[in-house]
Amino acid sequence: MQEAPGVTRPSDLMRPEVLERPAYAVADAAGLIKLDAMENPFPWPGELEAAWLEALRGVELNRYPDPGGRAVSEAIRAAHGLPEDAGCLLGNGSDELIQILITAVQGSGRPVLSPVPTFVMYEVLARAAGVPFVGVPLASDFDLDAAAMLRALEEHRPALLFLAFPNNPTGRLYDPGLVAELVAANPGITVIDEAYAPFASHSFLPEAGASPGLMVMRTLSKQGLAGLRLGYLAASHDWIDALDRLRLPYNVNALTQRSVLFALEHGAVLERQARLLREQRSRISATLASLPGVRRLVPSEANFILFEVASGRGRSVFESLRASGILIKDVGGGGGVLADHLRVTVGAPHENDAFLGALAEALTAPA
Repeated sequence: MQEAPGVTRPSDLMRPEVLERPAYAVADAAGLIKLDAMENPFPWPGELEAAWLEALRGVELNRYPDPGGRAVSEAIRAAHGLPEDAGCLLGNGSDELIQILITAVQGSGRPVLSPVPTFVMYEVLARAAGVPFVGVPLASDFDLDAAAMLRALEEHRPALLFLAFPNNPTGRLYDPGLVAELVAANPGITVIDEAYAPFASHSFLPEAGASPGLMVMRTLSKQGLAGLRLGYLAASHDWIDALDRLRLPYNVNALTQRSVLFALEHGAVLERQARLLREQRSRISATLASLPGVRRLVPSEANFILFEVASGRGRSVFESLRASGILIKDVGGGGGVLADHLRVTVGAPHENDAFLGALAEALTAPA
């Protein structure tokens, strides 16, 4: 059928580099043990589920939510120990906060910089906004290449440096002393993304706000509240005030705000779950290290583990696990330094048992 004259197509108005990128893909996990998305596998305990539903009764769905989420910000400040020098900006997940930050520096003419591989949304959102992205390759062990990072900061003078701490998809927690050195050397803003803070041994949150060049970003998704989509940014009050001008009105809905308040009131439950996941991480890591088909195990301080299998076997091992009813993440599909690397989320004990059993069979199956 011939197209009507004057029809405007996406290619007429959108930049080619945006149209060339696929949309963010999420695998179908129906009927599978889901160990691909760094979620907490534990729901609310039964006695708390009823109390949570009761707490939601008071939400007035006919009214807009508190636009700034003031009660939530204060509850986060108390529960997570935000310093007095730091303001708090809430986002619809940390993705929205990343987008706000990139939008804020869009007119500076300076790039976004990050070590790679890392969380893909730093690059995706920078390129979507027309902001140059500079990726600095990690060292061969997936640690920071200190010399390369310092050279890149001096050469490119980025507006934003994103450091996932621990990193995704590797799980490595960079040396805090080196991170502090990069913060000091960066002429722009350093955003330390602590999405996996409940599972890590170090945090920069106590330093947020002390320096205008340091911001700390967190999400509640990994701690058991992924369905609520709540992230926050801690930074100096002047930066929070400036960034708040780019936040969409009512970006955090009323059900999320009330649910987060309830969750923070029962934070001990979430911490017990995080402690169990840390224990399970150690157990999985020890078993993976003993399997002859695992070539490399990357030390993790997140709620997932990255491991490498024999050359050319990554996809077949992934598919074998899927056929056994277990969904993990094949991060090596694009080749390069992540070729034949697989990432597994730490699940409930019975899920981890199923994964380890299926993996042992997949690794010994004929290529």
